[in-house]
Amino acid sequence: MNEKDNLISNVNFIIFEESDNMVKTYVFGHKSPDSDSITSSLVMTNLERELGNDEAQAFRLGNINKETEFILNYLGIEAPELLESVEDDANVILVDHNSPAESVDNLENAKILKVVDHHKLALETSYPLFLRFEPVGCTETILYKLYEENGVEISKEIATLMLSAIISDTLLLKSPTTTDDDKAAIEKLSKIAEIDAEEYGLEMLKAGTDLSSFTIEEILALDAKQIDFKDVKSIVNQVNTADISDVMAMKDDLEAGINKIIEDEDLDLFMLLITDIVNSNSQVIALGEDASLVEKAYGVTLEDNTVLLEGVVSRKKQVVPIMTENA
Repeated sequence: MNEKDNLISNVNFIIFEESDNMVKTYVFGHKSPDSDSITSSLVMTNLERELGNDEAQAFRLGNINKETEFILNYLGIEAPELLESVEDDANVILVDHNSPAESVDNLENAKILKVVDHHKLALETSYPLFLRFEPVGCTETILYKLYEENGVEISKEIATLMLSAIISDTLLLKSPTTTDDDKAAIEKLSKIAEIDAEEYGLEMLKAGTDLSSFTIEEILALDAKQIDFKDVKSIVNQVNTADISDVMAMKDDLEAGINKIIEDEDLDLFMLLITDIVNSNSQVIALGEDASLVEKAYGVTLEDNTVLLEGVVSRKKQVVPIMTENA
């Protein structure tokens, strides 16, 4: 078996019951998947198989973005199969998410075996399960630790997947979500992968900023997450760019698309963060009845529905807490 086949065919970890290993285990990240979500599903599947769960299989809950496409093409790996729902009592493993709103349809009737995530806890179950949550910049940083703890060798391909996601989620370690654990993981994984993290990472991030082949609807769904700020029903979408003006040139069309989503989803607020990966700022377009919450939270004034938020690059650390606090 070659290394490429090995990527989708290894894993071991904690074995629950012998019967659980006889049926498929669905491994997947969140809807509107980013690079961490996709790579973590592959890496977790590999770990599961290395540790004995031969029925683990990676899936995705949405289309692949340009950045993730760059990673998979670099390694010559196909994207995981698209999954829209799971059957009742299906065995599932969640990576890079735990909120049912971001997960697969019919999750409430599935059996969640494990969750590996770096977001806040939003899941409730009536049964015990394996949980591994850590406040790090990327799920792959946690998975790196799990490989080490379980004595599972990290191949060059697996290291590249891990490294790519950590670079993505931390914006080359510039994001405020970055921890010392992320930095240590990047240092060790870049050696295994035989990759210059800075050079490769910048090329990868820039690949992810190419929106030329996407429709407005696709752009607004690329990394959209429903995040309610107390009683303010909201969607926060984030797109990376090397030049904010390139995206703002589509502002009228983006606003038309946002307004349609607000109407269809009965939202109070839609925030589109256009994040400059070079200068570490975000231009926000905010629409909806509660768009003024952005002004209150950041002490700014929206002009024509938009404002530059200097130094804001992290949705998790620099948007969700401050918006929730001020809602």
